[in-house]
Amino acid sequence: MDYLQAVILGIVEGLTEFLPVSSTGHLTITEKILGLKIDDPAITAYTAVIQMGAILAVLLYFRSDIARIAVAWLRGLVKPEYRGSFDHRFGWYIIVGSVPIGIVGFALKDVVSGPLRSLWWVGSALVVWSVVMWFAEREPAQERGERDLTMKDALVVGIVQCVSLVPGVSRSGATISAGLFRGLDRVTATRLSFFLSIPALTAAGLYELKDVSGSQIGVGETVVGTAVSFVVAYAAVAWLLRFVAHHSIAWFVPYRVVLGLVVLGLLVGGAISAT
Repeated sequence: MDYLQAVILGIVEGLTEFLPVSSTGHLTITEKILGLKIDDPAITAYTAVIQMGAILAVLLYFRSDIARIAVAWLRGLVKPEYRGSFDHRFGWYIIVGSVPIGIVGFALKDVVSGPLRSLWWVGSALVVWSVVMWFAEREPAQERGERDLTMKDALVVGIVQCVSLVPGVSRSGATISAGLFRGLDRVTATRLSFFLSIPALTAAGLYELKDVSGSQIGVGETVVGTAVSFVVAYAAVAWLLRFVAHHSIAWFVPYRVVLGLVVLGLLVGGAISAT
């Protein structure tokens, strides 16, 4: 991998990590276009590691919220009077909501980095999950705000987040859709999606770091890709929160469907290979 490829992948990661269009799907397609081996463990690991840049963007953007929640959660561990506060409960929501993908991701790590790294999965998932997103936006009861969140909401959204291990589904598309089905408003569902991304993507990036460091991908290319993804992701987070305040996530459906059909069409026609 050279520096230009690292920059391109960093831009793609930053743009798509939090938009409901599937960052892994887009990275897989981009890697194929760049002539990289998409089923190479080092390339798979690289895509996970540069997600750390996107996570740093979320940490910076929500730094005041994260600090407040962390302090309230820690205080609640030793002082009972803090345990009824929303911030203390929200800290537990993020922890509990992150457990399912931690278990499933670790159990299926070889499947995720192996058979699922196929453009057949990417194209199919882009189309199929678009239907789910469309139905989620038709849920009429999008009235519950952040203060109405419950542990059940966090657990349901966390379980659905596991579906995003399939490239093409989209982690944000899965979690926001689940939140909408639970009756949350779009901004609340999106914010919950952002907070749930922190443990999931951090753990994935740290776990895969060993495969990048032991490969032919240089430290410089890894740092550049991560830095670019940070800058682009920060802008994407700010834009998405403004967008969902006034627009349906179904706006992303046509793009997802067209891209998925193009990928499947090229595969059927033999113009590209699946891996």
